[in-house]
This record gives sequence, structure tokens and C-alpha cells, in this order.
Amino acid sequence: MKTAVVTDRNSGISRDLAEQWGVHVVPMPIIIDNEIYYEGVNIFPEQFYQFQREGRSVSSSQPAPDDLLKLWDEVLGEGYDELLYIPMTSGLSGSCQTAAAPAA
Repeated sequence: MKTAVVTDRNSGISRDLAEQWGVHVVPMPIIIDNEIYYEGVNIFPEQFYQFQREGRSVSSSQPAPDDLLKLWDEVLGEGYDELLYIPMTSGLSGSCQTAAAPAA
């Protein structure tokens, strides 16, 4: 049985390490002035800090259920039989609850 490991960007696993280790990483949404960016995809630390220095409205969110399902479908479509999803702890984020709904 082939098992994929999936986590979110809050794990601290960089894109390079994820590729090296074969881990699939869900990017975390960041909302800046009501526009959604995805950490490590279309926004990176320097840009994020620059927006903060500029006093822009910055907040974060958990991955949307559709984003999780899309990634899970992609992973399972790569020939994996199952996946193990390890989100940020439920004590710090709603990511765990977001994942529990479609997984049930």
C-alpha cells in the first residue's frame, strides 16, 4: 500500500524539502487588502513583511475545504492508495476541523 503524507505550510517544510521528502504541502491563504494570496505560491516572506511595513490590512486563514479536496484528489490521482493529512494543531487553527468535514 502506498501512502502519501500531506501537511500545510505551517509545518515549516519548504518547497525544496517537501520535494526531497515526497511530502505534499497545502499553501496557507493570506489575505492582504481583501485579496487572497497563497504562502509559498504567489507571496513570499519579503513581500509579506513589506505589506506589513506599509500598514496594509493583513490576516491569515485556513485552507478552504475545496483547496484541500483538490489537493487530496491530485495526490490520490498520482497512484497513492491513501493519504495521511497532518494539519496545524486544532488548538491554534481551524485547519483540523476544515479537514475533518470532507474526510468524514
